[in-house]
Amino acid sequence: MDNLPLQIIKIARPIHWVKNLALFAALFLTGQFFDKNQFIQVAWGFVIFCLATSATYIFNDIVDAPNDRLHPIKKFRPIASGSLPVTIAIIEAVGFLAGAVVVYMASPLNSLFLMLIVSYIILQIFYSLRLKNIAILDILIIATGFIMRVYAGAFAIDAHLSVWFLLCVISVALFLASGKRRAELNLVHDAESVTRKSLKNYKKDLVNSYVTMFGNASWMSWALFTFFESPRAKLPVWLALAELSKTTTVDKLLMLTIPITIFGIMRYEALIFEERSEAPEKLLLTDKALIITVGLWVAVVYWVLYSGVSTV
Repeated sequence: MDNLPLQIIKIARPIHWVKNLALFAALFLTGQFFDKNQFIQVAWGFVIFCLATSATYIFNDIVDAPNDRLHPIKKFRPIASGSLPVTIAIIEAVGFLAGAVVVYMASPLNSLFLMLIVSYIILQIFYSLRLKNIAILDILIIATGFIMRVYAGAFAIDAHLSVWFLLCVISVALFLASGKRRAELNLVHDAESVTRKSLKNYKKDLVNSYVTMFGNASWMSWALFTFFESPRAKLPVWLALAELSKTTTVDKLLMLTIPITIFGIMRYEALIFEERSEAPEKLLLTDKALIITVGLWVAVVYWVLYSGVSTV
């Protein structure tokens, strides 16, 4: 119990809060990132989601502790390892939920955001209790969690998201979820060592096909988004090029991100088959190639939307 404060922090999985940055996607891609009021709205939502997701992580760890003790990595989680009493974990989870309620009451967020966050919590409860043991459905629910984060950010600022962006979000979410399951399969050496029931119904070749299918869908849907949703170029140099030849018309500047997106997906797939993708949020913080890729992608999108080279 000497490291009890550390275990209390660890079980909340603050590193997973990086996934909640998805709430800022709508704000960033609608060109309103530097609108103070809009940014504050999404920031409120981000805090609420962090509190709520930590509560669901704790609940999951309590429910899944017996299986976690059989897992080569999860056995070191606070409850599974016995380093954190269940009573304290329950109190912590209730505290996080209460904190989420208090922050929502203090925020100016609308009822749609509230409905979504409540739906997310209910979905995660059912996932922890039963649904995570149902093959295919478990991947769909993990992906749904990512999608709900993006739409939480959109609800916070009442932003419109195009159908192409929705397809992109769905595809990327399914890609990450199937990659997570593929990595878990890598840790399973025989039927007796399976700690998640749904894994018994997955074959590596099947999950490999999921990863490939959703990886392809991810970059294709993003390519369609950039083609149909790119802002118009406005600098004289771009207009002059367009006057010279239709071939040099550059009203699709966001398409410059397509090669970066493809590289990012290829890199992540490589990590999946190197058995390193069980925790996507950790890879995004530790893999240098992915960090550079994400940084470059953000920089190019920022240049197109915010630097004045186009009309948003």
